[in-house]
Amino acid sequence: MCFTNADRRLIGMTARDRLLAVVVAVLWGGNFIALDQGLGHFPPFFFAGLRFAVLLPILFFVPFPQVRWRWLIGYGLFFGTLQFAFLFVAMKIGMPTGLASLVQQSSAPFTVLLGALLLREKLTPVQVLGITTAVLGMIAIGFHRAQTATLLPMLITLCGAFSWALGNLCSRKAEAPNPLHLSLWIAIVPPVPMFAASALFEGPTTGWSALAGVLDSPTGLAALSGLAYTSLLATVIGSGLWTTLLGRYPASTVAPFSLLVPVVGFSTAWLFLGEQPHPFELAAGAVVVAGVLLGSMRITRRQPEPEPAPV
Repeated sequence: MCFTNADRRLIGMTARDRLLAVVVAVLWGGNFIALDQGLGHFPPFFFAGLRFAVLLPILFFVPFPQVRWRWLIGYGLFFGTLQFAFLFVAMKIGMPTGLASLVQQSSAPFTVLLGALLLREKLTPVQVLGITTAVLGMIAIGFHRAQTATLLPMLITLCGAFSWALGNLCSRKAEAPNPLHLSLWIAIVPPVPMFAASALFEGPTTGWSALAGVLDSPTGLAALSGLAYTSLLATVIGSGLWTTLLGRYPASTVAPFSLLVPVVGFSTAWLFLGEQPHPFELAAGAVVVAGVLLGSMRITRRQPEPEPAPV
């Protein structure tokens, strides 16, 4: 059966939801500066546990998300625990902030591939083109930035990105009636393993001593500001919106928007830290943006309405 171009229609994310996805990218892009400030005072495992522990009192006022415990724990383990454990350690041992914001977004192609393999989500040619375009732009920025980076921190950051992708799939499988409740309730998972890892690898009193002396340290106020940003803006609002979008659309449609995060990360580093972006990186960032827009679209053919039967 033949169809004309007029019979084709664009389906995918609404303009409002695309705007919400961009808001998440902005919040998460700025989050890397907040993380850098927090890690300037707190050891990484302790800071990772603390960012979720401060949210626990909120759960007394938030209903349980009515999802299976295995998906809640899986989301909390992969997205909340392993992702940030790997990321914080990588940044602590020398991963540049801007490059970390970029490499972490390899979670997008990881999510798309895992969604296709494990959830059997189908990709349209336009989505494949968009995702490929965005990944190529991201690789170009990474190659340019990697000239001054060491290999180990990058590999550890990639482990964090893969954990994020697994968390995205757990979020999809949870099918939470209220995604914001799910994004808050995962806060019950990271604190115990993070504080245990801190006691084992960083010393049983190192993190708590840093917390006790936060107001007396020259880096303390900046660390508290970073903690507030990463807990409230990046986690409550950013992760809440992200989980909501994952509940509305296939992971392959939402995930490409995370590739905007390094573009925002480079821009905020330029505005607030005085880091001048290279013209090559700006051009590659534009390629990433174009690819994300394509990756969020789905082109399908509209079936023509059947003709009425003759009377």
